[in-house]
Amino acid sequence: MTVTKDNSNIDALLDRDGMVSMLSKMIAIKALSPKSGGTGEMERAQFLKSVLEGWGFEVKEYIYTDSDGVKRPNLVVKYGDNDRTLWLVPHMDTVAAGDPGAWKTDPFTATVKEGRIYGRGSMDDGQSLVSALYSLKALKDSGSTPPINFGLAIVADEELGSVYGIEKLVEEKGLFSDSDMFMVPDWSTSDGSKVEVAEKSVLWLKFTFEGKQVHASTPDDGVNALRVAIKFFYKLDSFLHEKYNAIDPIFEPSTSTFEMTKHEKNVDSVNIVPGKEVFYLDSRILPRYDIDQVLMDIKEFSKSPEFIPAKITIDVEEKNAAPQSTPVSAEIVKLLRKTVKEYRGFELEPVGIGGGTCATFFRRKGFPTAVWFTGDDIAHQPNEYASIDNMINDAKVFLGLFRRE
Repeated sequence: MTVTKDNSNIDALLDRDGMVSMLSKMIAIKALSPKSGGTGEMERAQFLKSVLEGWGFEVKEYIYTDSDGVKRPNLVVKYGDNDRTLWLVPHMDTVAAGDPGAWKTDPFTATVKEGRIYGRGSMDDGQSLVSALYSLKALKDSGSTPPINFGLAIVADEELGSVYGIEKLVEEKGLFSDSDMFMVPDWSTSDGSKVEVAEKSVLWLKFTFEGKQVHASTPDDGVNALRVAIKFFYKLDSFLHEKYNAIDPIFEPSTSTFEMTKHEKNVDSVNIVPGKEVFYLDSRILPRYDIDQVLMDIKEFSKSPEFIPAKITIDVEEKNAAPQSTPVSAEIVKLLRKTVKEYRGFELEPVGIGGGTCATFFRRKGFPTAVWFTGDDIAHQPNEYASIDNMINDAKVFLGLFRRE
């Protein structure tokens, strides 16, 4: 089978103004996890469901209740009457805005200028979600019969581990088939020239350092938890990078990474020695290493006498071992590369990334999965934006996946 050569009507099928409007409306509907200070994705999910039903699609809801008692919705649509389905799996949740002072515009009010749509979640993953929505609509509006069903799974909770999203959705009996194909539009390069086929293991750890709070003028009477934490992470950083120093050129970056990230608030006054410090570590580990061994090494390292008399507690926030990579020869990879070549004119280079996208959960179930879309590297940053041209051009590729002869 070959990709359809006659693409003359695609621009007419894809409603540029409608796509811009859709993404702008989504940005205004916050979809933050309760752990990020939000109320979940329900309002955004209901908006998207009403849009899809207005277009004539049947929408199934899969709702899971999280540990905070919040209902986390996932939406599923299938169009076509074939034995097989090709699934596009964007996510509807976003991260928090971060420092509001770093934004030039209101992060939750879309600003359209110079071919871009600014706002939190515009690029991650709103751009791809809208591309998928409008490619689905265009396929239906074209009146053509696809050779494979168009499946769309819009999932929740991706930003904080997918516990109430794709992780549960892949366990739903009868939803996904061994003969189906899967593509996750949630990792990108600025020119769209690479397709992700492999991910690293992900290990998020919370470190609590307990010392003794005292007046800063008498530090010897206490134990400065901040000083212990600084010393600990300085030495742990060297230890981890020296022991887990392998290079794998398929990955970007090519090494395992160990980064201090979040730090919880300690004392309120400058003249208080902090008795408690809480730090977080984000580790992205090459698949060749056993993630359990890395965790064991970190725990053993924390027992070193040089960190006494502070007490160090380590809690696992997320621990996902890297799944089996998707072979470059997999049908979905070959189809995506062929379609991109046809619609965009260039070859896709297979690469690995730090992880983890929804593809992790499909790969664990034995489903080869490709991860691809086009976008600049501005996810989770202030002044996040989606390129309107990228949104349109990716929608053409998504549509092209279902327009084969």
